[in-house]
Amino acid sequence: EQMICTMPLQLSKAKLIRFLLAKNHKLIEIFRQLCEVYGDNIITEGGVRRWCIKFKNGRTNVHDEQLSGRPSILTDELVTKVDDNICENRRFTVTELSLSFPQISHSLLHEIVTQKLGYHKFCARWVSKILTENHMSRCMAASLTFLYSYDKDGDSFLDRIVTRDKTWVKHVNGETKLQSMEWGHTNSPQKPRKCLQTFSARKIMATVFGDRQCVLLIDFLDHGATINSVRYCEMLQKLRKAIQNKRRGKLSSKILFLHDNARPHTANHTREVLNAFKWEIFPHPPYSPDLAPSDYHLFPRMKTWLGTQRFDNDAELQAGVTDWLKSQAAEFYDNGITKLVHRYDKCLNLFSEYVEK
Repeated sequence: EQMICTMPLQLSKAKLIRFLLAKNHKLIEIFRQLCEVYGDNIITEGGVRRWCIKFKNGRTNVHDEQLSGRPSILTDELVTKVDDNICENRRFTVTELSLSFPQISHSLLHEIVTQKLGYHKFCARWVSKILTENHMSRCMAASLTFLYSYDKDGDSFLDRIVTRDKTWVKHVNGETKLQSMEWGHTNSPQKPRKCLQTFSARKIMATVFGDRQCVLLIDFLDHGATINSVRYCEMLQKLRKAIQNKRRGKLSSKILFLHDNARPHTANHTREVLNAFKWEIFPHPPYSPDLAPSDYHLFPRMKTWLGTQRFDNDAELQAGVTDWLKSQAAEFYDNGITKLVHRYDKCLNLFSEYVEK
């Protein structure tokens, strides 16, 4: 019964291709008309091309088991050969790959690559450093430590966390190309344009300390100053007072302090101060901004906002950044800390490779 229903449809397609070809219609026009009549999935462009070649070569018979548009050359052996070619050069283009398989249409080859073999093309991601075996081992150890503590104590473990990170903030940032995108039609006469701009080098260093609920302390570095162990310990003293004032009872829960392993943070004087505070220092993996809440959550969103602002002097910039940080809801900061669980879990599953999301 199925053959009785489908056979007229298959014949009508072949006849229509032959008819339109005889009227000197182009291949793409024949393909378009077939899709309009029978639907987008009725035949591939490659299938139309093969029928056109057959009719041009003198064929008159419209009976063929391949009328569905799926060529018989698509075999497991062919798919394996395509896969082998991809493994030899993963930076190929489909056009380059088609040179090795001239018998396959461009569209069918693309289908093999993306659907049959499931390949996707990815751009290289900028990372702070290519990790060594030692770096990866320390990252694995940190992941295990973090996940074990979270499994044992749950959200109370996250409540103990206080993070610290720094970033440059500029007087003029300019919006990104992504921010300047606008909806429009492909035939719109006027497309959005951006002029290349040279932004002022005026900037200041902002150091931000926070937890799951809010920013605890913001410190702006004076021009010409540097952060050494003495300066950093002064920040820590201010931070401790800020926690006492803003988060009563938090100090008694034993702070779990997350900061990177820069020289001022690992200096003997800094260690003595933190030991006196009786804070626990979490072993942050080296060169791992993907595991620092400020780097993957807070600063990217702050920089997006800064792209829409312009400040005339340091005082305006400091006030603007401070107001923005204080205006964020507790849920915003909670999301940044909570994401650490997923990121450390993914880091463990990726054997210490960088975590993108």
